[in-house]
Amino acid sequence: MFLSWRVERIVLAFAVTMASASSAFEVSQEEWDSMKKEMTELRKKQSAPIKQSDVIIDKKLGPNAQVTTKAGKLTISGLVQVWYHSIENDNKGLFQDAEVNNITDTGEVIDNDTFRNRRTELKFIMEITNNIRAEVMIDPAREAQSFPNASANTGTAKRAGGQANVANIQGGVGAAPRMLQDAFIEYHGFVPHHDFKIGQFKPAFGEEGIRSSSALDFVERSFIGQIGDARDLGFQVHGKWWDDRLQYHLGLFDGAATYQAGGFQNRADDNDEKDVAARLMIRPLWKNETWGSIELGYSFGGGTHGESAGANPIDNPVNGLNRQQSWAMRHNGWASYAPGGPLRGLWLKGEYAAFKDRLPPGAAIDLLEQDIDGNGTQDNGQPFWTSGFYVAMGYKLADGFFCTRVPEWAKWFELTARYDKYTNVQVADLVVNSHTDVFATEVYTAGINYYIKGNNAKIQLNYNFVDDPEGRDNAGNRNFNQHYRNDSFIVNFQVAF
Repeated sequence: MFLSWRVERIVLAFAVTMASASSAFEVSQEEWDSMKKEMTELRKKQSAPIKQSDVIIDKKLGPNAQVTTKAGKLTISGLVQVWYHSIENDNKGLFQDAEVNNITDTGEVIDNDTFRNRRTELKFIMEITNNIRAEVMIDPAREAQSFPNASANTGTAKRAGGQANVANIQGGVGAAPRMLQDAFIEYHGFVPHHDFKIGQFKPAFGEEGIRSSSALDFVERSFIGQIGDARDLGFQVHGKWWDDRLQYHLGLFDGAATYQAGGFQNRADDNDEKDVAARLMIRPLWKNETWGSIELGYSFGGGTHGESAGANPIDNPVNGLNRQQSWAMRHNGWASYAPGGPLRGLWLKGEYAAFKDRLPPGAAIDLLEQDIDGNGTQDNGQPFWTSGFYVAMGYKLADGFFCTRVPEWAKWFELTARYDKYTNVQVADLVVNSHTDVFATEVYTAGINYYIKGNNAKIQLNYNFVDDPEGRDNAGNRNFNQHYRNDSFIVNFQVAF
């Protein structure tokens, strides 16, 4: 009974205290709403409380320390591609012509089997605000210039009969510095559906050329894709609508080189003019389960190249650039289709490009040595056209209709094939030295891709059947080596992160 009485007194006292507290701390609706507003503002300023463990980690010097930046958010990514490149050996080069013009050429310097670090890209993206970011990408592997070209070792422009390759291999040297690839600032979110970019980057030309190197269908880009894989300094506006299915690019660039020879990046402009670049892409059908995806596009580039030159830049040079002025232009069109339904996993692609520009003096070989200074090169070439195209197809088992019927390890294979043609062999005309004759190389590529972890880790194998041009004129005064052997086999080991 004593215990029961004590409990009753405690309960009664607690009830009286709570009632008094409730009366003392009663607030109005207006005061309650004001407190809620203050709490909401505090949550915005500090979304989560700072933990003591976070403070300790921030002060950590490693290993596994967090990356800190003075401002904004820093993202680091990269790409490593290592090749094994095997080429048919031939001691007689493409220009071998002992019967008619007594020209001796060799392919020995550009057919060596070799391991190669093809790409070693390291990219830094700094988001300084939600609307402004800067991007820098370097590739130290681009400094090396002594490796043979792919997919044909004559490359996208054959001019000097292999002598440049000899010098590069003997000394391990290269051309202009190309380690700095991308360096630009991008503004987005200020204008609906648009972003703006200024600095050094790839002008939006074509499809394969501007595609990420980690997402290539083959070990190397096509001839015209390699020409499109070039940076320039300038400004570009990009607009997109309809879930990115309709896009355009419009830009102004230095254009301090030639469309035929390249070499735009990491250099000052060579005249006051600027190149205009435009691109339009539309996807009338996209990721439809029944009909698949279709993409169509067109690109254009053009501008005035050259400045201050006479008719004879060799014997009578003009102070300044000493390059005759001309209007240069390039066109590109592409199409791709990936069907749906029972044909899903299959893809088809095609792209065409044409380029008009002139080469700088001494860039093209003169097989008859009719040039002014007698060194066997073209003195003052006039503008001329080169063109090329490719068609490609592939089948990826993991995306296919029957992927559930194959073993898990076999799903990650992709079979590819490509026909590639471009007028890459460019030589001075036999009659008029300033005219340039062009001849096309054809490459048939068969490939296998194995995706270990998507494009982040994959292995690619390509065999390239190379058909070089014959190059005989009507009078029989020029003969290329019609039996030049330079087929190649390339394996690409890739890791992207």
